[in-house]
Amino acid sequence: MATLNDTFLADLDELSDNEADILDDENADAGVLEEDADEDMADIEALNYDDLDSVSKLQKTQRYIDIINKVEDALQKGSDIATYGTVLEDDPEYQLIVDCNALSVDIENEIIIIHNFIHDNYRLKFPELESLVHHPVDYARVVKKIGNEIDITLVDLEGLLPSAIIMVVSVTASTTSGKPLPAENLKKTMEACDRALALDMAKKKVLDFVETRMGYIAPNLSAIVGSAVAAKLMGTAGGLSSLAKMPACNVQLLGAKRKNLAGFSTASAQSPVGYIEQTEIFQGTPPALRTRACRLVAAKATLASRVDSIRGDPSGKMGRDLREEIRKKIEKWQEPPPAKQPKPLPVPDSEPKKKRGGRRLRKRKERYAQTDMRKLANRMQFGIQEESSLGDGLGEGYGMLGQAGSGKLRVSVAQTKIAKNSKRFKEKHQGIGGTTSGLTSSLAFTPVQGIELTNPQVRGTQLGGGTQSTYFSEIGTFSKIKRL
Repeated sequence: MATLNDTFLADLDELSDNEADILDDENADAGVLEEDADEDMADIEALNYDDLDSVSKLQKTQRYIDIINKVEDALQKGSDIATYGTVLEDDPEYQLIVDCNALSVDIENEIIIIHNFIHDNYRLKFPELESLVHHPVDYARVVKKIGNEIDITLVDLEGLLPSAIIMVVSVTASTTSGKPLPAENLKKTMEACDRALALDMAKKKVLDFVETRMGYIAPNLSAIVGSAVAAKLMGTAGGLSSLAKMPACNVQLLGAKRKNLAGFSTASAQSPVGYIEQTEIFQGTPPALRTRACRLVAAKATLASRVDSIRGDPSGKMGRDLREEIRKKIEKWQEPPPAKQPKPLPVPDSEPKKKRGGRRLRKRKERYAQTDMRKLANRMQFGIQEESSLGDGLGEGYGMLGQAGSGKLRVSVAQTKIAKNSKRFKEKHQGIGGTTSGLTSSLAFTPVQGIELTNPQVRGTQLGGGTQSTYFSEIGTFSKIKRL
């Protein structure tokens, strides 16, 4: 039988074996991580950021070339899709449209990569240009136009930028700290600009192709915003299904550009609006209502895209109904508010209604009338400090109470008419006045004569009446008490 010491030793042996296995596993994992890190470093070293081909690879892919060729052929031949009525998922042209939507997103990302390559190289020549021109394609056009020119005033930028931005660029270029680029860097920069502009032209071709098919892919969405705007929305969102899953607040901002006010006031700056500002509804709305109209169009366009994504209404009737609803709402917003109804004037020379009077009202006023004490407490004498319940002006003030010269706090209250009437009532019912009580009697019992007729009122008014008259009477005697 194993003892307790043997059991402990066996447990220690098992722990040592497990620790050895864990150390072996950790060493193996560390070796794998080191190999992965070496491979990643080799890839990073192999990637040359000075070479444009190592940064931009989309134009040389077979997928890009095939889709662009199919799009060009379809634009030249036109479309016989009208013979089929609607586009189905198994139609090869519908699949081409889906590929075009995905390719437009890839082209947009590729343009951003090339834009970063351009401003990294051109920063030595004109570092401030990046903060003045934000759009990648516009930046590439301006860089290609300026090149290595020192005097920007000799460069014609009309048609590339707004007049205000051109003025700011010219002034900034005259004070820039940049230096001319070497010939090799300038050549790479110009090549990158050409590639960015070529990608932008390819994207326009793809959008034109999708626009011609939008009446069959998304008839309801096209009925609201138009075929051109619908194609741009789908291309930016990455397809009809992606657009249907997007909330209306994000659809409103699709295609929005960052505006550079060039130092001007932002008080009149419009809120950012994307492709929806190119719609006919937005352009026909007054400027004061365009923000509300943009939200409304984005919401209805989102509903229409969701209907089109499930092929709910291929005829586009729902889209036309939504467009009519938008139009009616905008017209309702522009209606003037209802006129206020004129208030009728009062009847001329009309006397005010008489208030209730009479004995009851007079009694009520007399009952709740303000007393003289309250009147004095509500008044203050000029130049004399009033007394208060807590002293030093604290607590409830007494006003002119006690300041009339008498030195007393109490004030004699005049007897009101109600008090007089109540006194008369008591005298009348208690017999204090001229009448006598019904319990009084004119018969009196005396020890001498027995029963006598007397006047109780006269006896009550006499001095020493009552028990005193009996005690001090001439006929009254002391009672004798017989002893037993």
